[in-house]
Amino acid sequence: MNYNSEIYTVAFYNVENLFDFENDPLTHDDDFLPASAKRWTPKRYQNKLMKLGAVISQIGKEQSKVAPAIIGLAEVENETVLSDLVNSKNLRDENYSYVHYDSMDERGIDVALLYKPSVFKVEHSETFSVYLQNDLGQKDYTRDILLVQGKLKGEILNIIVNHWSSRREGEKETEFRHIAAANVVNSITKRLKEKNPNDKTIVMGDFNDNPGSKSLLLLEKESNLYNPFKTVWSHDNGSLNHNFQWNIFDQVLFSTNFFDTNTTKLAFIEAKIFNVKSLTQYQGRYKGQPFRTYVGKKYKGGYSDHFPVYIQLKST
Repeated sequence: MNYNSEIYTVAFYNVENLFDFENDPLTHDDDFLPASAKRWTPKRYQNKLMKLGAVISQIGKEQSKVAPAIIGLAEVENETVLSDLVNSKNLRDENYSYVHYDSMDERGIDVALLYKPSVFKVEHSETFSVYLQNDLGQKDYTRDILLVQGKLKGEILNIIVNHWSSRREGEKETEFRHIAAANVVNSITKRLKEKNPNDKTIVMGDFNDNPGSKSLLLLEKESNLYNPFKTVWSHDNGSLNHNFQWNIFDQVLFSTNFFDTNTTKLAFIEAKIFNVKSLTQYQGRYKGQPFRTYVGKKYKGGYSDHFPVYIQLKST
């Protein structure tokens, strides 16, 4: 299938607890079992896969006419759920492959990358841990950072996928964790730049911080990245809603050499939130917010508590 004027969509999606329904004794997955209070049954699992597949296949399609070339994911439990997702009804014909590593996250959720091997040729992948300590001075594990290197349109791309620590204890209280994660990303990009200064880098993820936060500004400055989501975020536009306020924790940043018209084969076109009506609550006080799978323990049967975000690149 040909891309429309060769427009490539690069997306990121926090899929909200994509767990299978089997018990993993090594992680805290007990909420997502058939006998749990959430009653996570095979039927509900299949419904979620079908819904997520429908979303992923449509991201950016209006402009590119095809499903995304690359999609970073957050909150996937294991390889099983990724295999089930790419083979689900709405994604089967898209022929996605994936890159995934198990991390030490206590809930057992990881990041991953879906990609179309016909478009993006993966050459290398590895993960990096973010070392944190809890109040007792013990190691506090969070999701690893995933690096995938490959070629798109003959250009080497470094794709770095993140899911930083939650803000549950408060923005100020968790800031040090986000700075620690930003420092790890900056050390990765520094290493990559020393090796190959002309390679292009895309840093995506659920950062649990907005574009103006200290951690994101540090990323921009130290890794020489451009964040197009600074201007996408507004009072009534974001990727998730908390206490009736829009945040844009989900972002895709990229190295400024995408703007070098003399050397780049891929030019940045635009950045967007994929918030079509079918992904939103259609009535009540939460109207317009993401249509979630659960609210607390109450099953809603929706997609995710986040909207996907994406950038589009055009072949020059």
